[in-house]
Amino acid sequence: MKKELFKGVGTAIATPFTENDVNYKEFGRLLEDQIKGGVSSVIVCGTTGESATMSEKEKKKLVKYAIDKTDHRIKVIIGTGSNNTMQAIKMSQYAYEAGADGLLIVTPYYNKATQNGLVAHYKAIASAVDLPIILYNVPSRTGVNIKPETCQKLSEIDNIVGIKEASGDISQVAKIASLCGDDLAIYSGNDDQVIPILSLGGKGVISVLSNVMPEYTVEMLDSFWKGDYNKAAKMQVDAVEMIDALFCEVNPIPVKYALNKVGYDFGIPRLPLTELSDAGKEKVDKAIKRYIKK
Repeated sequence: MKKELFKGVGTAIATPFTENDVNYKEFGRLLEDQIKGGVSSVIVCGTTGESATMSEKEKKKLVKYAIDKTDHRIKVIIGTGSNNTMQAIKMSQYAYEAGADGLLIVTPYYNKATQNGLVAHYKAIASAVDLPIILYNVPSRTGVNIKPETCQKLSEIDNIVGIKEASGDISQVAKIASLCGDDLAIYSGNDDQVIPILSLGGKGVISVLSNVMPEYTVEMLDSFWKGDYNKAAKMQVDAVEMIDALFCEVNPIPVKYALNKVGYDFGIPRLPLTELSDAGKEKVDKAIKRYIKK
């Protein structure tokens, strides 16, 4: 049985930008509020953090800032995936040197790697860095799915310890759990499937919802682990309106707007993502009014 990188809520944290840099003051505020909210970890430079439109210099500076700011109070996991294996290795090695606790590595996108190619890609990264790795399976964005049998092969690698499963396919999650057992911790990559995945043995969630509702998300998972399954299920269902609002347009467009509405200064996403539409704002405003007491 491999050691868990984290258990519970890992926030896929958003990144606030100024005109030509990161707004570190606001990023630091959100980090502190995540710690106060009880999350187990933050994932920096992931999809929600808009890593795709950050320069290598910006990523490195943000990684170092997050690690220094949290100061071992929670786990800091860095998104270092790329469709260029050598670039993924380079960023993973930097994260290791900077003091990261682990890595989240998305499948290569656009290249359309075969399952054998995925195994070779992840093996190359895992052998180049001495950090625990969480695979990230999100076919809707990358165009490639990590099949359960491939997960089984990858789980045999010592420092590949988990998977963020965002395929949306619960049957696939069940098969991964069956094939990999304790050798691959499963984290929900979808906020609307957290409790179903925990019921299959999942270890937590890598969450967008917890950017704006960390305490709620933590309580939902804690309720499950305390055996209050009815409460956990009710909280999951009750959160659907907010989750739907946060995904009414492509992530992280709505969550950045939501963060602005609850008192942060997170600005708007970088192009090619755009500001939330008026219809989207109406949905998010309605959800915030219902869920968040100022």
